[in-house]
Amino acid sequence: MSKPSTEFETCLRQLAQDGHCLLPAATLLPLLQAQGSLADWPAFAQSWEAMPLDTYMADRGRYRRRRHGVFRAQADGSIQRLPAQPHYQSVDYNPLNGGIERWFAPMGENLEQGTLGCVLRLALSGFGSLRPAARSWFVEAHQFRIEAQAGTPGLPTPEGVHRDGVDYVLVLLIRRHNIESGVTSIHAPDGRSLGSFTLREPGDCCLIDDARVFHGVTAVHAQQPGEPAFRDVLVLTFKRER
Repeated sequence: MSKPSTEFETCLRQLAQDGHCLLPAATLLPLLQAQGSLADWPAFAQSWEAMPLDTYMADRGRYRRRRHGVFRAQADGSIQRLPAQPHYQSVDYNPLNGGIERWFAPMGENLEQGTLGCVLRLALSGFGSLRPAARSWFVEAHQFRIEAQAGTPGLPTPEGVHRDGVDYVLVLLIRRHNIESGVTSIHAPDGRSLGSFTLREPGDCCLIDDARVFHGVTAVHAQQPGEPAFRDVLVLTFKRER
């Protein structure tokens, strides 16, 4: 597994110190290109279109669409896609939608051979450098589209400020269209604010130490009523297996 670049090392030091760090697109995209070609980025972003609704929303919301994929990432840099399986969170971590197995539509075939693979490898190199004893990681990849309607906001984190019950989280903005807000906030376990930021440009990214801090995202609102309004993100969660 390759050594993180200087820019990435700076972010990782902040992650280790503060429990979170921000990588703007201008910094992240060259890091991803060092992992492989991003030629499929337009097709990758297009894969957020026509995603099915998340039908497990306990608040009866119809503002979230998603797909899901599962991977095993090894310390030697290898990444293997695993057969489809349900996403599960206990109610301790997700009091709104937790406690049940949630089966989501799978990500497209071979999606990890392009941009997604670059993101997975970069995340593995970074998180692996912070946990050098880790030999294997269980990785879940989530494609989310949060939609806002006229007079009805979309909730990126309907469960509120929370943890995901993993070791690390990567959130990558794919696209924002006709929305305002969507501010990410980071909190200490006692509720103290540790900072906030807004992912605005495609490729803006944040890394979160889920074992140390909580995070949440404010509701998004349509700027022009009657026009499509949405926030597309890729979320990767890394949980150490051994």
